[in-house]
Amino acid sequence: MTDTPDPADTRPMRERMEAGDLYIADAELAVANRAAYGLSLRYAARFADDLDEARRILQQLLGSIADDAMIKPPLAVDYGRYITVGAGTFINSGLVALDVARITIGRDVQIGPNVQLLTPTHPVEPGLRRAKWEAAAPIVLEDNVWLGGGAIVLAGVTVGRNAVVGAGAVVTRDVPANTVVVGNPARVIRTFDPQDEPRPSA
Repeated sequence: MTDTPDPADTRPMRERMEAGDLYIADAELAVANRAAYGLSLRYAARFADDLDEARRILQQLLGSIADDAMIKPPLAVDYGRYITVGAGTFINSGLVALDVARITIGRDVQIGPNVQLLTPTHPVEPGLRRAKWEAAAPIVLEDNVWLGGGAIVLAGVTVGRNAVVGAGAVVTRDVPANTVVVGNPARVIRTFDPQDEPRPSA
């Protein structure tokens, strides 16, 4: 991502956004955002009485979701299409997943209530912010990650395999695999031996 927009750049704003470059949320992106909002409301409305229909709506909303993954509403997204959810994953209610960039959620991930995955970034320079330029960086949650309730993961962060993020932690940088992090900003307080990971029985 560049620090200032290139005046010679004629790409559509969606293309700029998807490349992780500075962009302005124009009318096309606003339509996509509202469509995703509508699908998220429909998903929440059908979740209690028709899980099959709720699942179909969720499949329309997200880029992909494994058949056995579960997301309890409410769910708030920017576009939905840039989110993938792996097999065996459980996401509790109140997830805010702002997918201006890709959000990749691996297998067997557990996400507590009211977690925020925030890919958007904004320029520090006040004039660019006033002009509504913004950008984003992807978030990756690798397999078997657990995010405690109220945790916040910021743009550009990868949370490594088997890592645990404590409730209310604010994750500003990559989390190594097989660690526990807590606090604001999140810091490592424990490391696991990856050889201690349980193996399936024969």
